[in-house]
Amino acid sequence: MDTGSFSAADRLERLPVSGYHRIIFIIIALAFFFDSMDLAMMTFLLGSIKTEFGLSSAEAGLLASSSFFGMVLGASLSGLLADRFGRKPVFQWSIVLWGLASYLCSTAQTVESLTLFRILLGIGMGMEFPIAQSMLSELIPAKRRGRYIALMDGFWPLGFVAAGVLSYFLLPLIGWRDIFLVSAVPAVFVLAIRFFIPESPRWLEQAGKHDAANKVLCAIEDRVRASLGGAALPEPVRLPRVITPPGNFLSALGQIWSPLYRQRTMMIWSLWFFALLGFYGLTSWLSALLQQSGFAVTQSVYYTVLISLGGIPGFLMAAWLVERWGRKPVCIITLLGGGVMAFLYGQSAVFGGNVGLLIGTGLLMQFFLFGMWAVLYTYTPELYPTSARATGSGFASAIGRVGSLLGPLVTGLVFPITGQGGVFALGALCFAVAAGVVWLFGMETRGKTLEELTEAVVR
Repeated sequence: MDTGSFSAADRLERLPVSGYHRIIFIIIALAFFFDSMDLAMMTFLLGSIKTEFGLSSAEAGLLASSSFFGMVLGASLSGLLADRFGRKPVFQWSIVLWGLASYLCSTAQTVESLTLFRILLGIGMGMEFPIAQSMLSELIPAKRRGRYIALMDGFWPLGFVAAGVLSYFLLPLIGWRDIFLVSAVPAVFVLAIRFFIPESPRWLEQAGKHDAANKVLCAIEDRVRASLGGAALPEPVRLPRVITPPGNFLSALGQIWSPLYRQRTMMIWSLWFFALLGFYGLTSWLSALLQQSGFAVTQSVYYTVLISLGGIPGFLMAAWLVERWGRKPVCIITLLGGGVMAFLYGQSAVFGGNVGLLIGTGLLMQFFLFGMWAVLYTYTPELYPTSARATGSGFASAIGRVGSLLGPLVTGLVFPITGQGGVFALGALCFAVAAGVVWLFGMETRGKTLEELTEAVVR
């Protein structure tokens, strides 16, 4: 059969998930992992940096927030760029930028220069996160899309744990500057992306580049066929086709606020803002708060890493449940579970700081919160059409980074007044608000192709 008359969605959705899909997943997920490791590093190094520069709690909170300020800029810009110029080049340059910025962090001699370099690092990371989820959502068939994107997000807790392990073993030996230098090395990984990751055929088709889309699709089909031992591929089936003509640089931004997508945009922006306000308001300070409760630096880093291990079964469970129960119920459950455990963690820190209680409630808190992350990254790109997917994902992430920016700063201001109990109660309230927004306004996307979800609002 001549497949050239079929759309990119027709040809991609009928492909069996193969070794080639898994190679694409691993490359994108590892890039996500290295970005996450760099971002999480501040959780473990903030106490040492605070001591060296003699920072107040508010000043330390401002430094911790600097990366998120950069992420607001990066996420906003990358979505517009990727919807206009393609996913692959923006993804590549984001990795180059964060690698360079991480190296610059290792050279910082003043808190002002470190803050500037962390902003640059945030721009690179803010660019990468929404592009990664858009690329993967457009390349993986609907029947496995949610699971793979949720698993990709699972590389975030793995990156968090890796950052903690590096800090635990290297911080006493080489100091925080050289740890930033070590974390800059994986930027060379961009070379692998250049050769193995294709441009999204869905985007090429949407941009009117039909010959290029067909060429990429043929290459994908050949590699899938080869990974299946030369077996014949299923015949394409015509799916709904909703094609928006290419527009100017800002047309995608107007599209996500059009009457068709306005409610989705308001819902997902609110979810990202409150979820990240609560999450980063707590996790950016976990190690530093333990130090202020009387634990030694290495001991606080060790406990923070241990608590973070709860995120690994959390994202694995979420990756299974998003395809079993659906995105909406899993999102609500993880938010509410994370809120309850955050509140209990804060109370256990207040009442004597019992180590067993701290670790137990902390493990469960991270179990739910990293599950929440898995749903966020799965859910967001499914809400928008190809012509505005990266823009929609990028601006949702950017609004979330505003919450990320405010979270550590608010914690630094609130902690001297309310103590740890008040800080974690505030985080729990943020998660409850986010859960309420999803319950009232969220839609279910499980098992539907991206084109079917677009048709649902066009019809």
